[in-house]
Amino acid sequence: MRKIYLLPNLFTTANIVFGFTSITLSAQGEIVKASWFIIAAAVCDLLDGRIARLTRTTSAFGVQYDSLSDLTSFGIAPAFLLHNLTVELFQGTIFLIASSAIFVVCAALRLARFNVSVDQPTHFKKGYFQGLPSPVAAGLVVSAVLFEKKLDLFGSQMFPKVITLIGVLSALLMVSGIPFPSFKEVKWRSKGGIPLLLGSFFLLILALQEPEQIFFPVAGCYLVGSLVWSGLQAIGCAGKREESATPLS
Repeated sequence: MRKIYLLPNLFTTANIVFGFTSITLSAQGEIVKASWFIIAAAVCDLLDGRIARLTRTTSAFGVQYDSLSDLTSFGIAPAFLLHNLTVELFQGTIFLIASSAIFVVCAALRLARFNVSVDQPTHFKKGYFQGLPSPVAAGLVVSAVLFEKKLDLFGSQMFPKVITLIGVLSALLMVSGIPFPSFKEVKWRSKGGIPLLLGSFFLLILALQEPEQIFFPVAGCYLVGSLVWSGLQAIGCAGKREESATPLS
């Protein structure tokens, strides 16, 4: 019988409970509260793996349970948010279901791909995810919702279009082959890790002061920075291949 460890799975259970609560709140039209519960689920998701590794209680059961929880909290729950935010925009059309269902499908594909590739060799460097992680994709959606609710930049007519674009883009990036840094391999005690540690601490202080205004810019910077880095890496690799393919005169 495979071992089931209590402590890390308690956080995974909290993850799925928060995700389910977010779904029920979205169904009631409580969009802001639903967004905060997805963020709470993301915190639990961040902690369960760390605790399992620190206490040496990782297990195959925990990996599968975590994926099912992630699908609920970072696939279905954000899709409910997207559906409720775009219901007036796409009412009576196929886009009403498609614009939110694509997020669930891509999250499921992303998690399934991760599960089957855990024990397989990969061309990705250690410390990088293949495709946008589902918690980050969900975070982009909910942080955009909180950002808009706080500042009202786009208004009720324009924001459904903006959030649809963010949702579809995040969904497609989840199933892409683009590498995204995980920061798991950062050596915080090294010279290079100190500035990153200080920057993270500074962002944490800002987030505690104005979370609605900080989360979305931080998530956006992570996304844009990762895409720019990947683009530069691809250009560099293409240049090296051309140099190696050029015959010597």
